[in-house]
Amino acid sequence: MWTVENRARYDRSRLRSPSDLTDEEWALARPQIPRAKRGGNKRSVDERAVVNGLMYVLIAGCQWRTIPKDLPPRSTVNHYFCHWQDDGTLDRLHHALYVLCREQADREASPTAAIMDSQSVKCAEKGGAALIRRASMAARKSRVTNGTSWSTRRAC
Repeated sequence: MWTVENRARYDRSRLRSPSDLTDEEWALARPQIPRAKRGGNKRSVDERAVVNGLMYVLIAGCQWRTIPKDLPPRSTVNHYFCHWQDDGTLDRLHHALYVLCREQADREASPTAAIMDSQSVKCAEKGGAALIRRASMAARKSRVTNGTSWSTRRAC
């Protein structure tokens, strides 16, 4: 609820952008981000800036190419997004924040009840998450030169 005390906690006017993480938010997110792999070059990108870039795209609902110039390049932010999506980092981050929110609300860490509607059940029957992942993959080029099929004979 928005109270005078609560408004100060969510004030983002001192941040560079409203989508940037506060120090408190970054302290919660940082442990979920994997360290750089051993043996290679040191990571040259600031992970917090990458997360700020992701948050900018998510909150603004904009295209990758409109990421501001003071954040890492869009290719870098997109690369980390895809990598973190594939290795489960984003799922772990979401789960950790979800558990924390439930605990702050004096609730069990995992819910004991669920509400389903008929649309949710239909989606689960058809494959749900598997369909979403397949739909977000890049389309392959068709080998067919012309997609038109002729079911009847053509008159010459």
